[in-house]
This record gives sequence, structure tokens and C-alpha cells, in this order.
Amino acid sequence: MTDALFADRVRAAADRLSPAEQRVALYFADHREEVLLASAAELARKADTSDATVVRTAKSLGYDGLDALRRSLADELRRHLSPAARVARTLQAVGDDLGAAFGSTLDLHEESIAVLRSSISPAQFRAAVDHVIQAGRVAVFGIGPSSAMAEYVAIQLGRFGLDAVTLTDTGLRLADRLLHLRGGDLLIIMAYGRVYPELRAVFDRADILDLRRILMTDTLEPALGGRADLVLEIPRGRADTFSLHTATLAFIEALLVGVASQRPEATLESLRELNRLRAEVAGPDLAL
Repeated sequence: MTDALFADRVRAAADRLSPAEQRVALYFADHREEVLLASAAELARKADTSDATVVRTAKSLGYDGLDALRRSLADELRRHLSPAARVARTLQAVGDDLGAAFGSTLDLHEESIAVLRSSISPAQFRAAVDHVIQAGRVAVFGIGPSSAMAEYVAIQLGRFGLDAVTLTDTGLRLADRLLHLRGGDLLIIMAYGRVYPELRAVFDRADILDLRRILMTDTLEPALGGRADLVLEIPRGRADTFSLHTATLAFIEALLVGVASQRPEATLESLRELNRLRAEVAGPDLAL
């Protein structure tokens, strides 16, 4: 039943669910996007039941728990809705009302940040910072929209005086990048939605070189979690609407601040040197 669709699970389990669990399952089915973002306590309140019943219902439907249900549901929604379909649903919701577009987008940003606060523990954040500081070099993987964020991470780490490179190519060009990975590198991998060939190749190369890996993802932990040293669950907004990268960028910037805070003298010295070089190259007016 691992690959069963959510609706099929609800139908198959209907006869063995208690009345309270049936009520929760129906709430899940009618409010799928909310299930992805709300806490167990919030879902319990809206379904007029207890936290324990919410979690028990997820298990009765064949999932390991509520988090596993969320991952499966998000993956199912994304597999059955193309990017165009998700944008179309977003546009249908806001119409041509710019106020609605602005307000609903900010609401999604707020939801993403709230989920990020609950999904990343202080221990996980500390581990991520420690991995970066201890690495001989940081290689940041991201393709598509994530490639811009990968470049941003590498540029900022470089300004802090840390060695950083990017893995943002696709197809055969990625092979050249992978060739130059070396022992002691840390891989920061941003991957969402599905396991595509480039992502699989990055993990395979990391296995060969025995590299440490931080995986930033939404639904791929079941497929790749066992191959990463640290998995950070970071949402991209609701699965049926326009994909937003608020939470990913927020975590990246928190990570950068965390890294700088643990090596302040080296960071400030590198930034002073950057400022000196800017003045040398472009004149004192462009020194920042």
C-alpha cells in the first residue's frame, strides 16, 4: 500500500476507522493543503478531536505518522499538478485583483516561515552550521530556480572567507563539475519534487568520495534521507499552488548569519579585504 493514492487509502480504511478517525480522515481529504502546513494541534482543533486521534488516523491510513502522511500527500499533489496547473490555480484564486495577489502571497510566505520554525530544530541548525565551518570546501547543488540560491550561498560564503563552489549545471556539463569534487568537501543539496538524474549523480559521486551531505528538501527524505548526513525539511508553500522559495531563502540567510557568528573575526577580516579590493578595482566611491 506504499504507493496507494491518498483517496484510495481513505476508502480502503473506512470500515476499520473509529468514528473520530473517520471524521479526521474526511477532514484530511477535504483540506489537503492545510494538512501540509498545520500542526497536529491545529488539525485536531479544526476536526474537533485530539492530537492523539490526528496522529492515530494517519497511522490507520497506513503512514508511519503525520509527517509521513504530509510528505506523501505533497508528493502526490505535485506529481498530479504540473507547474502550469499550479500557477493556474493560483491565478484562479486571486483573479485580476492585485490586492488579493499581494495579500495571498504574503500569507503563503508567513505560513512557510511558520512551518520552517517548527520543522528545523535548534540541534539541526547547529549541526548545519558546524558542518559548514568544519568543511574543507562547500559545494552547493541546485538546478532550475534553486541554482540562483546556490550561487548566492557560494558568493556569501566566499565573502566570509570560506572556500565555496556551485554545482548548477545539468546534463553532461554537470559531469565536469562532479569530477572536481574532492575529499573533505561538504555538499549542500537543494532538491525538491523528485529524484532526477543530476541529483542521483551528485549522491553517487558523494558516495564514492565519502563526502558529507546536507539535504534541503520538502518530500524527498524517504527516497534520499538515508544518503544524507543531515536532512532539513523546508517547505515550498502549498503543493497545489505557485512554488515559493521563501523558507529556503530564509534558512539560507539564517545559516549564513549562524556561520558568521561562529567565526566573527575571520568573517570581518575577509569582508574588510573585500572592501579594500573593491576600492582598488573601482575606486573609493564603490567601497562599501
